[in-house]
Amino acid sequence: MVLGRQVKFFDEEAFPEPEAALVGYAWLITEYRLSVPAPDEIYAIIPAKNAKRSKGRWRLLGSRYKPDAHWFAQLTFALKYEGVDLAIIRSLFIALGEQDVTSSILTEPTGAYSRRIWFLYEWLIGQVLPIEDATSGNYVDALNEALQFGCRPRKIARQRINNNLPGVSGFCPLIKKTDAIVQYIEAQLSEKAIRSIGGVHSDLLARAAAFLLLSDSKASYSIEGERPPRNRIERWGKIIGQAGQKDLTIDEIERLQEIVIPDNRFIVPGIRVTGGFVGEHDRVTNLPIPEHISAKPEDLNELLSSYLDAYHVMKVSEFHPVLMATVIAFSFVFIHPLEDGNGRIHRYLMHHVLSASGFTPKGVIFPVSAVILKKIGEYKSVLESFTKPRLRYIEWEPTGEGNVHVTNDTIDLYRYGDMTRQAEFLFACVKDTVEQVLPEEVRYLKRYDEVWEYLNNRFDMPHKDMSLLLNFLTQGKGRLSQRAKGKEFAGLTDEEVAEIESKYHEVFFSDAL
Repeated sequence: MVLGRQVKFFDEEAFPEPEAALVGYAWLITEYRLSVPAPDEIYAIIPAKNAKRSKGRWRLLGSRYKPDAHWFAQLTFALKYEGVDLAIIRSLFIALGEQDVTSSILTEPTGAYSRRIWFLYEWLIGQVLPIEDATSGNYVDALNEALQFGCRPRKIARQRINNNLPGVSGFCPLIKKTDAIVQYIEAQLSEKAIRSIGGVHSDLLARAAAFLLLSDSKASYSIEGERPPRNRIERWGKIIGQAGQKDLTIDEIERLQEIVIPDNRFIVPGIRVTGGFVGEHDRVTNLPIPEHISAKPEDLNELLSSYLDAYHVMKVSEFHPVLMATVIAFSFVFIHPLEDGNGRIHRYLMHHVLSASGFTPKGVIFPVSAVILKKIGEYKSVLESFTKPRLRYIEWEPTGEGNVHVTNDTIDLYRYGDMTRQAEFLFACVKDTVEQVLPEEVRYLKRYDEVWEYLNNRFDMPHKDMSLLLNFLTQGKGRLSQRAKGKEFAGLTDEEVAEIESKYHEVFFSDAL
């Protein structure tokens, strides 16, 4: 009997080649048994000296890239090739302790990577190391902006570091500089939106904006599987239309929840005081089956305070609005600070950041929820790409009320993380809005007005009947149903109906406009 070779695994991924050896963050996680989510990309060294290739999640580099088997060399490799992963770095520092970190930095105290590691330790741990302030060496960026998006730097004289991390030590998700995101930014979608509505009459633009607001509000409820009465949809649409006008605070979040859930008899309104999860209950035992577990209630004050501080840092440093909206909106739904209403407020926050930053044209709200509804499968996948890897690091027990009680320290799971997939998704939604949804609605209204004017000049018909006729034609793709011809519009002759249908087709199905 011949036994097959032993297959090695990392983060449930089989090694792509027999000789592959973990390096960088993967090496650190394995060597120090760090209980922290692995990076999306796993780096490994293979024997071929100059190799550089990818296989799925794996990034394979040749032996000439291999660092020494010491945490300092491995972290230096990670910072150089993988970027900054704050959750892994903080977990590593806690495992190492002050003495080990200090002695390693002092072997080369003026080196660029030494100073970056020194800065990250004091920034993340909040403890000053027994090292004299740096007096030489050029200022270096904390974040390599060839790999990840940073913000306007703040100079830190102690380590001679440009702190360009887009957040604060207590909250700082990061986004990789992928080709897709760079292309979205270069497309200048905000300017494109402004150009597309520049020649539109203000009255028509106001009507388009009103429709898009209502469409977005309705879609946001639909995403949650709800069908509220029209007055609630209109009320939430009105709130979306005011996005960006008020400062984002805890009070504002609680105000929004009151609007989303006017009947709060079945929840405790405001910031959560109990555990929370997204998922189902076992039909027999009523035990929770979580797909996502919310941040612990005792962590929420600290988390939300840092979350709002990070938003301020991003705003004043002019971090790109869509990247900022990604971090603020998606982090909110991952933290899940409320008993109910998190999803709708999460999508509202996209509008808030884009409007407050001036990214969306004045008087217009991008109907992001309406686009998300069309991409609902992808949206769920994007949410799960962040939440699922974290579930295995959360220890919990069921409560008597069918809830969850988290028993380990989980705050860092919500403070840090990679939000590249979320950013690419939101950019795609914004692009669809700018290039398709907004122009299509303006085109529709122009065509609608042309047919309206024709009907108004051709027939002595009440406006309410003209509106109904146009709705029927739209529903029938330019044809009036036999029922409508025999009931609501029995007064029209067959020739007149044919003339109206012909005009509708001429206007709506030509490429003239």
